[in-house]
Amino acid sequence: MYDIDTDQRLNNYSDKEILKRLASYAIPYWKYFLLTFLLMVISVIFALFEPFLIGVSIDLLTETPIDLSQLTLVLVIFALSIILSAGFEYMQTIILQKTGQTIVYNMREEVFTHVERQDYEYFTKIPTGKLVTRVANDTNTLNEMYTNVIVNVFRNLLMIVGILGAMFWLNAELALLILAVTPFIIIFSFVFRRFSRKAYRTVRANMSRVNGFLAEHLSGMKVVQIFNKEEEKHEEFNEKNTELRRSELRELLVFAIYRPTMYMLFMISTIIIFLYGGRQVVEGTLTVGILVSFYNYLRRFFEPIQQLAEQFNIVQSAFASSERIFAILDEHPQVLDEPDAIELDEVKGEIEFKDVWFRYVEDEWVLKGVSFKVNPKESVAFVGATGAGKTTILSLLTRDYDIQSGQILLDGIDITKIKLSSLRSHVGVMLQDVFMFSGTIKSNITLRDEDITEQEVIDACKYVNADKFIEKLPNRYDEPVRERGNNYSAGQRQLISFARTLVHKPNIMILDEATANIDTETEELIQESLKKMMNIGTMLIVAHRLSTIQHVDKIIVLQKGEILEQGSHQELLRQKGHYYYLYKLQYKDQ
Repeated sequence: MYDIDTDQRLNNYSDKEILKRLASYAIPYWKYFLLTFLLMVISVIFALFEPFLIGVSIDLLTETPIDLSQLTLVLVIFALSIILSAGFEYMQTIILQKTGQTIVYNMREEVFTHVERQDYEYFTKIPTGKLVTRVANDTNTLNEMYTNVIVNVFRNLLMIVGILGAMFWLNAELALLILAVTPFIIIFSFVFRRFSRKAYRTVRANMSRVNGFLAEHLSGMKVVQIFNKEEEKHEEFNEKNTELRRSELRELLVFAIYRPTMYMLFMISTIIIFLYGGRQVVEGTLTVGILVSFYNYLRRFFEPIQQLAEQFNIVQSAFASSERIFAILDEHPQVLDEPDAIELDEVKGEIEFKDVWFRYVEDEWVLKGVSFKVNPKESVAFVGATGAGKTTILSLLTRDYDIQSGQILLDGIDITKIKLSSLRSHVGVMLQDVFMFSGTIKSNITLRDEDITEQEVIDACKYVNADKFIEKLPNRYDEPVRERGNNYSAGQRQLISFARTLVHKPNIMILDEATANIDTETEELIQESLKKMMNIGTMLIVAHRLSTIQHVDKIIVLQKGEILEQGSHQELLRQKGHYYYLYKLQYKDQ
């Protein structure tokens, strides 16, 4: 049972587990991270010298007479430290960005590949928009963590330790006073962490809901407009959009409280420094330059703390995204290859169902002890009322689902003993709702398989009569196909799907309502194509139009998951059973 969106599932991931799994993606690139770390250490060392050199410069300027040669030397060293620090930081950034982008690229590939391997039920239960959010948005959120957080967290921690060391070296008394403020920093950061994690998780969940709503309703906009439901759908979107805005505002509120709190602590520390440091300057135990250096160190002490807070913000966002990505990666297909599954080199096309029982939902059987046999290159049609189990039979043959009881055999071999990829490579499926990808007619037929030649595409189109409209197009087989093929009629899309199936040379062909909703002229072309295709291999057909299946070898009549009758068109009419009743009902006007 897929439960990818339940909060309970997401909450099962501990911070330790998330860190461990995120680290596993970075480990192959440890050399680059090590190099970045070394560059970072060098740039931090140079950066730590800068406040001290400023203080020395000020003390040299207050001396009389001013030693220009010594002042010049200090300023030259100061300039060199700035240049070298910037140079090392630049190299660090370039290496880190390239490494981070590579890691996220690999993760995105892994998520997409994993989603591709899921079985049919997975995509019926999870909205497409939510999957898009996981593959695109959530993986991109991790990019900033790898490129901005991993090394910079160490940089900021190193900077804090280095600054504290410099403070104690300059004036231990003032440094101890600053440390008195540190417990408050820790307390506020701990509270911030708790609330920000929750806020980020809510934002990601609401963002996913908005994307899911958009993906569904933009695809179905025609229906929305036909039924004049724009206002209702706008209200639904507004509710989800409002929830997203509220969660984002709560997230901003958490950070908006934390940043001023840190600034307040910085100002309190500054007052302490000038109050006690100023007294020492007056007493002559501290120079003005050292006091200025101390202030600059204090300012730099709070900068990495502020950055740590921002980076912690990124970490919380990354953790929230990671939970959702790992929820996908931890979902495994229900339909899997057996350990001893085999490859099929050659398929004759003999199909047999033996006492097959199947259900989608507990105690609601869709098929009840179904048994039948289809001989090689035989054409068989399934008819019956909606819900009789016709489409389910076709889905079970390609193992979109696994049966609960019984056996399905292909050439005498149980299909569970055949590798899924091998089984499906021998089956061509043509559906009522033909899905076409953006591209060209040729790319939709070949599905970008470079092994299929242009001549094979042309021959396939001629065989199924698709060439009759393709040859009239300005660019013929290179004619553009818009999203979902909406610049072609239903009949044209169906003929293209026939060519697509034929060019991949299947041994078994499945037509699930493939001739429904077709205009009369195109139906004649499709009927002619079907007669030709019946000679290629075994054909299984589901059709409500009984006129389209009169020439098949066998018709199987289903009702409520059971087989009532089977035989040829003429045999079933002579029996005057359920098929005869359906035929009379459909052609009563004639």
